[in-house]
Amino acid sequence: MYCRFIDYQMEVRRMKRLTTIFVVLVLAMLVSLPVMASVPGELLIWSDGERAPILSEVAKQFVIEYGVTVRIQELPFGDIRDNLAIVAPTGEGPDLIVGAHDWLGQLVTDGLIDPIDVEDESLFLESGLEAFTWGGQRYGIPYAIEAIGLIYNKDLAGEDGFQTFEEMIDLGMKLRDEGKYALVMPQPDPYHTFPFFSILGGYVFGMDADGVLDPLDVGLANDGAVEGFELFEYLMDERILGRATPYDTMMSLFQNGNAAGMITGPWAFNDVRSAGINYGFQQIPSYKGQYGKPFLGAQGFMMSAFSENKMLANLFLNEFVATKDTMLAIYQGDPRPTAFLPAADIINEDPDMRGVMESAAEGIPMPAIPAMNAVWTAWSDALELVINEQSEPRPAIENAVQLIIQTIKDSGY
Repeated sequence: MYCRFIDYQMEVRRMKRLTTIFVVLVLAMLVSLPVMASVPGELLIWSDGERAPILSEVAKQFVIEYGVTVRIQELPFGDIRDNLAIVAPTGEGPDLIVGAHDWLGQLVTDGLIDPIDVEDESLFLESGLEAFTWGGQRYGIPYAIEAIGLIYNKDLAGEDGFQTFEEMIDLGMKLRDEGKYALVMPQPDPYHTFPFFSILGGYVFGMDADGVLDPLDVGLANDGAVEGFELFEYLMDERILGRATPYDTMMSLFQNGNAAGMITGPWAFNDVRSAGINYGFQQIPSYKGQYGKPFLGAQGFMMSAFSENKMLANLFLNEFVATKDTMLAIYQGDPRPTAFLPAADIINEDPDMRGVMESAAEGIPMPAIPAMNAVWTAWSDALELVINEQSEPRPAIENAVQLIIQTIKDSGY
């Protein structure tokens, strides 16, 4: 059970906040400013439709406790980033936004968001915080995380599924004699295949000395990545893993009981349930003692660099958003695995959500830099060559990495 105890030091800190808020509000009344979206002494939050009603309720409590007005402006989720880039530098933007972690690269490098003071990091899933980290600083408070994992048929794979790829291989040797697969997944698809590259130490981009992703340090062809890619090839060659299966084919094989497991995400749950499959969801199995690490996606709250109310914004996030009640309300409005640990006990009563959260805990945040655009096509082409038995894994991925690096250099990412 997760608990927060209010001790003497926290009370002192709270009194300091109240004093600071009073000073901010007095100064706001003394300063004459043109009409703009973000006003000193008030908070403006840009939110998508799912979270706007919840934030509106939270805002009422903020007004009651601190007398500070919080306005919620609803925008389509996909429009928030682009609109921030246009209006924030003119002073017309919000104080806080709802957004995805993979916006971080653009927003930080363009100077559009500032770091957030996360008062108690122990309340959050570490991988969720890491998704909003740039150069060692936290630029967001996460509320939800998502990652792919292994959906398995309990009638074929057993109640506990596959803990290791070694176990999967053993069962796969038996299932193939029945015309079934131990595993299926969308192919060729770098997103779903990444756990094979990461399982023994592969990565997309490394970090420089400042903790920022280095677009010229591409780790998809290091020895660990190649060995994982060779495991992928071996599973196909032995008919343990289905070869060249688009998403619909994968789903059909699983729904019809012809595959014991499939690598995909929580968006597949409804299709699996509709087929009446007795299923479970688990993290990617381990190989040689190392778990496959999927890409992690995260959503959270970020603060505009142009906000005139940064202290109020941090206070709102830490005391009113980072609470069990608020995070549960966000989950109920749009069920996604939570990044907020005090809410996890309740949310994890759903075994599907618990499985996704366990998978996400092992996840690697999807690289949030523009250079990622140079990766997908070359990587997919390398997968296709191996899937179609036109190349061995090492030369296919080494050539892809050379192309990726050259494209990044040529494009100026």
